[in-house]
Formats: sequence, C-alpha cells, structure tokens
Amino acid sequence: MAKVPLTVVGAEKLRVELQHLKSVERPAVIQAIAEARAQGDLSENAEYDAAKEKQGFIEGRIADFEGKLSNAQIIDPTQLDAEGRIVFGATVELEDVKAGNTVIYQIVGEDEADIKQGKISFSSPISRALIGKYAGDSVDVQAPGGIRQYEVLDVIYK
Repeated sequence: MAKVPLTVVGAEKLRVELQHLKSVERPAVIQAIAEARAQGDLSENAEYDAAKEKQGFIEGRIADFEGKLSNAQIIDPTQLDAEGRIVFGATVELEDVKAGNTVIYQIVGEDEADIKQGKISFSSPISRALIGKYAGDSVDVQAPGGIRQYEVLDVIYK
C-alpha cells in the first residue's frame, strides 16, 4: 500500500478518532446487539439489523484508520526547510488576481482537508498547481468556473 501523507495534527486527529471508535462506539454497538438478541427472534428484529449494520460501519472505519496510520508518512511543517518552495504541509497566502481578495490555505492530506478551515488536499487542482512554486510566482488553476489566476504572496511552514 502506498504511503499516506499526513501532517502531525492530522495524524493525531486520526489517532483520537480511532481511539474513540474502539473505546466508545464499538462497545456501544456490541451492547446494542446483545440487547437486540435478548428480544428473541432475530429474523424480524429491526434493532438487531440496524446494530449489525452499524457494527460493520464502525469496524470498517477502524480498519481504514488503522491502515492509514500504519502507512502514514507524517510530515511536520515546522521542520520543513524547502527554501521558500511550496510543498506538502506549507501554508500559502494567495491573491486572486481577478477578484483581488486574499486567501490562505494549508496543503494537507486528503483526510485532513477542510476548506472551511483553510486546509486543502495535496491532490486538489489548486494544490497540484501550487506545489513547487515560490512567493511572487503566478499560478493558473483550472477551476469548475474556468481558469483562475493567483499570485503567491507568502509561503509559511507552521
């Protein structure tokens, strides 16, 4: 399996979620299955079916998180020395040339991406266009509404 790039913060969030699934969600669904079994006939027991379905979902998420963490390549942006180049983990300040507004994004792993928090996946079109660029460079990004041009104002490793 390929390495999964994660920031230190993203890896910690996955670990916390995994621990929650194992220590809270899994025991709760096991209890729900036991209670549904105690009701008797399982062939027409909706609570049992729902609990089993939830159990499958939880076990799938646990396996997914464990796989990602075991194959994680954890990158600490504060330890990067990319000499001003945009790389995974970097925080980038951009100016939309046409609109004139400024945005700040951090390039993170796919599981960490959250546009509302300014975190974009390294595999997104804008990230792919930005990686390898420096402050002062102009970047054309293919967006759903057409090509958008950005100017890189600053690259920060925080």
